[in-house]
Amino acid sequence: MEEDQSVNNIYEIPLTDPAAPPFGVPGTAGTMPPPAGVLPPDAEPTVDFSQLPPPVAPGTETMPDVTPAAAPSAPPAGPTSDSPVFADPDFSGQGFPPPAAVPGFTPPPAPDLRVPSFDAPAVGAPTPVAPPAVASAESVLDDEFARAARANADPDLLHCLNEVLLAGASDLHISTGTSPLLRVDGTLTPVHEQPVWDREKTATALYSILSPSQRAKFDEVLELDFAFTLSANARFRVNFYQQRGAIGGAFRIIPTEIKNLGQLGVPSQVGEFAKLPRGLVLVTGPTGSGKSTTLAALIDLVNSTRRDHIVTVEDPIEFLHTNKKSLVNQREVGADTHSFGNALKHVLRQDPDVILIGELRDLETISVALTAAETGHLVFATLHTQSAGSTIDRVIDVFPPHQQDQIRVQLAATLQGVVCQTLVKRANGRGRAVATEVMFITPAIANLVREGKTYQVTSALQSGAAAGMHTMDQHLAELVNGGDVPYDAAMEKVQDPETFNRLVTRRDLAGSGAGRSI
Repeated sequence: MEEDQSVNNIYEIPLTDPAAPPFGVPGTAGTMPPPAGVLPPDAEPTVDFSQLPPPVAPGTETMPDVTPAAAPSAPPAGPTSDSPVFADPDFSGQGFPPPAAVPGFTPPPAPDLRVPSFDAPAVGAPTPVAPPAVASAESVLDDEFARAARANADPDLLHCLNEVLLAGASDLHISTGTSPLLRVDGTLTPVHEQPVWDREKTATALYSILSPSQRAKFDEVLELDFAFTLSANARFRVNFYQQRGAIGGAFRIIPTEIKNLGQLGVPSQVGEFAKLPRGLVLVTGPTGSGKSTTLAALIDLVNSTRRDHIVTVEDPIEFLHTNKKSLVNQREVGADTHSFGNALKHVLRQDPDVILIGELRDLETISVALTAAETGHLVFATLHTQSAGSTIDRVIDVFPPHQQDQIRVQLAATLQGVVCQTLVKRANGRGRAVATEVMFITPAIANLVREGKTYQVTSALQSGAAAGMHTMDQHLAELVNGGDVPYDAAMEKVQDPETFNRLVTRRDLAGSGAGRSI
């Protein structure tokens, strides 16, 4: 009997009858049942729940001093003979009543398992989940650095940049020893009411729009390319340089609206390049000839008609593309990647369908462009060449002599087309028209590339009108004959004056004369 009592005296709970036998004696009426596994299966003990205090965790020798919580406005009803018994997993087989049925015991509140929210509504109300914010392309680049640059910018410099917009200029030039100059329709003119800027004024104005990191980079390498956002509809591609020990700057306006090829005056057959599944397409021309604008129109055409992944590597980002049918990721050299070479080394691992390379600058970028086109991607890029034949020679001549035969074969297999373009003053004196040379790679032209006979490419273009090809001289003659550009302005751009003169049928338009505007 003593052994049984030592085993079952975990809870020293007074019984209803103080004279009853010791706690846990099997078969004794009015005793508290011992833990599971000790009581015989045929025993049916009873207990008076009205005398039970709250249960205590096993191993606790004395009851803690539990202070009852404040009584609610409607206290729970006391225990009855019909009070239910619940099976607590911690006290399996004990048959304890629910805590709310014990006098003086208030169960703790249920834990709040909701995720905290900074804008949480009233307790108990569901927390609304806001949809993910979709930033526009403009807001992505207009970060705190751009806003700080505008806030700190020199007022005179901001005035000159606004004059670019008001005058319809394409460029602004800031240099020591002269007043700020605008390029309007290809001609430099002074900004109205701006005096000559000396060395100190020029440095103060230009440095005012640089961040500390940009200033450090320029001081180190004396060259800097970046983009400056003036407003929601005015962004500039900027180049800072040093000349005769003083800083200078060139600002090129970047149109915020991406025009289609028809609005630009580019022949409609150029749009066929946006339908190609793979290959290399080069857009070439001198500086300021609208290469970036034509490339932006081609990329926008791909973005509007195909469900592809487009990756661009630019220095800096000029036209901002939003996702339409395609996914567009634009990477800026200096901000998003250290160099063209680093970006292009990894671009093939980013699952692209279309790749835009801002400029083929050296052997490394040209090699990666050829490899990407050869492995099944559509690659767009630019070069500073003025004809299709010279473009092919430029690509091949970058490589050392012992590799050039191999590159000719590779280029003949991957090159899909070349668009060369230039801008010519209009006959009505307002704006400039685009003149192009378009080449599609046919089996005959591919053979000329493999054999190194690029001097015959011009003849192939002259006879390739059925395939949508034409030379620069042919397009210039068409613009002159249509009254769009004057003869003397076109003569400044022709490559073969003798051939051009045979094609021209009118020479009556002067540079400021009236002509049809397109």
